[in-house]
Amino acid sequence: MQKILQYVRNSRAELTKVIFPTKEQIRNAFVSVFIVVTVISLFLALIDAIMSLSLSSIL
Repeated sequence: MQKILQYVRNSRAELTKVIFPTKEQIRNAFVSVFIVVTVISLFLALIDAIMSLSLSSIL
């Protein structure tokens, strides 16, 4: 039982050291990820369309 209580105390102590991101940091990270995913998706869609057109013209 003593080990469990020590674990809980240590966990609480570690949680006080954590620096959580602000709303602005979260928003900036979300926008950055959204932009990168959108650009990569558009790039892959373009490559897919080019390869599809080239393959259909060959066949």
